[in-house]
Amino acid sequence: MAAYRLRWTTRCLLRLTFKETSLSRGVWCELFKAVRGHTSISAPWAAHGGLISHYDSLVCSGSLQEDDQQRAALLLLEQLNRVMTDYTNIPILLPQPKDCLHSHPTSELKNNTSKVNLCSPEEKMSDVDNTQEVSPKPHPPYGYYIHGDVGTGKTMLMDLFYSFVENRRKRRVHFNAFMLDVHRRIHKLKRSLPKRRIGKMTMYDPIFPVAMEIAEETCLLCFDEFQVVDIADAVILKQLFEGLFKCGVVVVATSNRPSEELYKNGLQRTAFVPFIGVLKEHCHTVSLDTGIDYRTREMEAAGKLYYISSEPDAENAVNTLFEELAYRQNDVTRPRALNVQGREVTLSRTCGTIADCTFQELCERPLGAGDYLEIAWQFDTVIIRNVPHFRVGMKDQARRFTTLIDNFYDQKVRVVILADAPLHRLLDQGLMTGEEAKDRLMIDELGLTDEASERLTLFTADEEVFAFQRTISRLTEMQTEQYWLSGDRSQT
Repeated sequence: MAAYRLRWTTRCLLRLTFKETSLSRGVWCELFKAVRGHTSISAPWAAHGGLISHYDSLVCSGSLQEDDQQRAALLLLEQLNRVMTDYTNIPILLPQPKDCLHSHPTSELKNNTSKVNLCSPEEKMSDVDNTQEVSPKPHPPYGYYIHGDVGTGKTMLMDLFYSFVENRRKRRVHFNAFMLDVHRRIHKLKRSLPKRRIGKMTMYDPIFPVAMEIAEETCLLCFDEFQVVDIADAVILKQLFEGLFKCGVVVVATSNRPSEELYKNGLQRTAFVPFIGVLKEHCHTVSLDTGIDYRTREMEAAGKLYYISSEPDAENAVNTLFEELAYRQNDVTRPRALNVQGREVTLSRTCGTIADCTFQELCERPLGAGDYLEIAWQFDTVIIRNVPHFRVGMKDQARRFTTLIDNFYDQKVRVVILADAPLHRLLDQGLMTGEEAKDRLMIDELGLTDEASERLTLFTADEEVFAFQRTISRLTEMQTEQYWLSGDRSQT
């Protein structure tokens, strides 16, 4: 009889929701935990799987704030999670010409079910009748393209989903790092091509073979910070992702922009626009439009990590902090040269996994995402001195600083900053208005129409302002104790 009453009480309790009862969230959680300790009946969200259950436990503990849009997105990701458990795109069965000029040596599977072929267009056409017949495969599951404003929880949701996916053939990567890897693969593949035959013009297209190579390594790609700012990326994305999707790769991506606004006003955008259609064909769109930046919520600070140069003894405080961090390293303070794609990037003051850099070293030299990624892989803590108040004429430096912080944030690098202005005033809006005035003079000199000028990234500041807002948001979170502890690599 007692057991029956307990089951009945449990069912009644589990029918309650936070909105249907006057109990506080904390009391409700304690009641649920107490009941769960005496019965095997699970929470109502358990029917949705571990993802939702874990999310609710984070809400109950106060680690996350209840958000209906986040919950709705997680329900969709949980469905994909269940599908991905048993999903595979291997063997990659695509129509292949039997006699092709060249096969990429590293792309053959162990069971020889797939080969990456590099054929000229002429050879592909001549061999069309010799195409191998393959059996059709089920349509791969649809992926998700999650977009929203800064700090709305996009990365958190994707990382939560990724951690619960049991499929081992998965890869989570920042979009910048992914595209750098793609360009390296293309370059390597081109170098492996046979020499062109005299008197015969032969053209090779390495993009689809690279897509197949990636597909042989993974069937789930999770991209953080999907953005397109480089024309070299823009011109190959359609063909690259068509190849990935044809090879059964599932994509989950986060972005600050709706897909229609990717590469907005970019050079040669007409060649990029078809990629948007490819993305929509294979990924459902999810919008997180809460208007809340969760990174700015009150979180325990890790101590003073952001110094203003005008403050008394600010530089001495940063010097002391470096000495304290370096004392724990099994190394001496010295310059260090990093090899990045055959180039040397020298940092003048390092000690073990600590780098003490100036803004001039990091953002006034012609460095890019690849350089910043290498620094992030080598160092878990970076001091950045002399960060300026970004003003007119510093657009290039602002872009590099944004890319730097994006890569550091993605790799959980801890930063200490000595700057000329408070964080919320680091960007002078005159940086953009002044640059636009200069651009307007150039437009007039070139005789361009307003319609033509709007298509050029050179003449727009929207992306820079938006990206810098994300940088400020991320730097705010990077000063919290939670972030500082997550970046500790001493135990890894």
